[in-house]
Order: sequence, then C-alpha cells, then structure tokens
Amino acid sequence: MQNEQFAHISDIKIRVGLDGEKMPVHIDWATSDMHPDGVTEECKAMFIALFDKNHRDTLRIDLWTKEMQVIEMDRFVYQVLQSLSQTYLRATNNKEMAEDMARFAQYFGEKTEIVPKT
Repeated sequence: MQNEQFAHISDIKIRVGLDGEKMPVHIDWATSDMHPDGVTEECKAMFIALFDKNHRDTLRIDLWTKEMQVIEMDRFVYQVLQSLSQTYLRATNNKEMAEDMARFAQYFGEKTEIVPKT
C-alpha cells in the first residue's frame, strides 16, 4: 500500500490461543467494520487462503480448536466447498466448472451425511 489512495480501509484481526503443545484451543476474530469497538467473535475453525501477488502461489492457514467435532468439520468443509463453487462462478463466469464443483460439494455433503442423499 505504497502511496495508494483508498476510499476505505478495513482491518481483519484474528487471535489464536494455543495450549502448551501449540495446538489451537481458542480462535476469535473481528473486522474493523464489523465491530469498531474491538469486540471479537469466537469460532472453532478457520481456513484462510491468500494468493501471493509476486510468487503467484497460494498461502494457507488452516486451524481448528480441539473442541471442533468431526461432524462439525464435515459441515464446515461442505459449506466451504459450496461457497468456493459460487465464488469461482462470480470470479470467472465459468458456469460448467462451477457446476462441477457444486456437484462435488453435494457429493461430499451426502457422503458425510451433512445433507440427505438426492
């Protein structure tokens, strides 16, 4: 952000509490737009993916707390897969590939019993 003009800047804050083995036991987050007073929201898991501008590579942070249950992770991954297909469609307008992704999300949801089989 060198000498660039922005209409608005929003900050994202993520705080991760770790146990003695450096495993996440608490995750909270906030954006400056969501809670200007600094209040955070607790969550059990997060996936963050960033595309590096210079190296053209994806950087990821995948964290979940010890209390995240497998059924919750199944639901979380299912919802992320659904969301990715919608994001991909909006970003590329590639309807065929987005529909393939959505079908896989549905398959994943059915196999993990998050959604009923069609």
